[in-house]
Amino acid sequence: MSSSQHILPPSQPKPLNQGGTVGTLTRAGELFQIFRDGQPRTRAELVALTGLARSTVAARLDALTVLGLIGPAGEALSSGGRPASKVAFQPGSQVILGVDLGATHLLVGLTDLSGTMLAQRRVSAEIGLGPEAVLDLALRQAEELLAAAGRKPSELAGIGIGLPGPVEHASGKPANPPIMPGWDGFDVPGYIQRSYPTEVLVDNDVNIMSLGERAAFWPDADELLFVKVATGIGSGVICGGLLQRGADGTAGDLGHVRVQRGAGVFCRCGNEGCLEAIASGPAIARVLNDAGFAALTGEDVLALVRAGNVQAVQAIRQAGRDVGEVLATCVSMLNPQIIVIGGSLSLAGEHLLAGVREVVYSRSLPLATSRLQIVQSRAGAEAGVLGASRMVSDHVLSASMIDAALNSTASTD
Repeated sequence: MSSSQHILPPSQPKPLNQGGTVGTLTRAGELFQIFRDGQPRTRAELVALTGLARSTVAARLDALTVLGLIGPAGEALSSGGRPASKVAFQPGSQVILGVDLGATHLLVGLTDLSGTMLAQRRVSAEIGLGPEAVLDLALRQAEELLAAAGRKPSELAGIGIGLPGPVEHASGKPANPPIMPGWDGFDVPGYIQRSYPTEVLVDNDVNIMSLGERAAFWPDADELLFVKVATGIGSGVICGGLLQRGADGTAGDLGHVRVQRGAGVFCRCGNEGCLEAIASGPAIARVLNDAGFAALTGEDVLALVRAGNVQAVQAIRQAGRDVGEVLATCVSMLNPQIIVIGGSLSLAGEHLLAGVREVVYSRSLPLATSRLQIVQSRAGAEAGVLGASRMVSDHVLSASMIDAALNSTASTD
């Protein structure tokens, strides 16, 4: 298999052989994980790290080289005699498309296998137009991005997609999404694979934003909450370094937690008092509009804040307190290291964060907040596409999937 071919076929991988040459090669996936930190290494260093025989390391490196995943990376310093050559991960051997679909926008990004952004495009798109129209638009952006970057569709390792609603992650199908008419149960991976026969993974947009934020800026934070405050409110929960989706994919749905100030306010979900009904962008806009200010959307709210409108600033600060009320309970239950506030309303900056911090720090136990950071998203609008890329790379570069690809390759030789 050349470096221009898929790392993994879109079909179900064949069972691994347990012995013989194929079995030896298919255990190369574990060895490859060492290279994902980007550090070049000599064969002698790999022997010392793994405890494997030099011949075994050599055979597995050869297999990974055939896949295009590793390649030469210069020479080590010599202490006398011929210097040893180094090998390293080759993240540019293939590319990943990350797609972040919002209620009113669509962002498509092209990254290498390590998540480095190569190019991106953002266009307006109403999610309510339905899956075919929106996904066709995403596919056109993807085609143009690949062409502009000089990459072929055959170089795609996979495509990751984030949707603004609940998703059955195993199938990639939206599950009763409240703001996505026509999307319920739609086979998103199958539709995309008509144009690109590669791995296609789909998840809730806040989940992939949490992956992107952590991968890009907080790689050492094993306990992290990413909170999106925008048209809706939700969170991505990372515990023990792993994204927690819950039994049915609804973990982190903070927007529909009841809060004290929401009494008597009905939410689009049909319940009363939901956080989203009083602290989301549209909810704040309604309050300001009723007070006589021109505000229909979250963007209008931000414009008023930037203009120094006192009522808008106070409304954003109160929304932060409402979010903080829910997060104080999360802090007591999960004890995160970092809470990252993202989404469009996070662009209000310290006005929103001050409200969150005010309540979280006053209502949580000192031990739970002694090292807790509550910060604005650093990835910003790119969090979703970076997370979609990370979701794909973690899948296709896992030990089991690499071994399956090697097994399939060896079986056809």
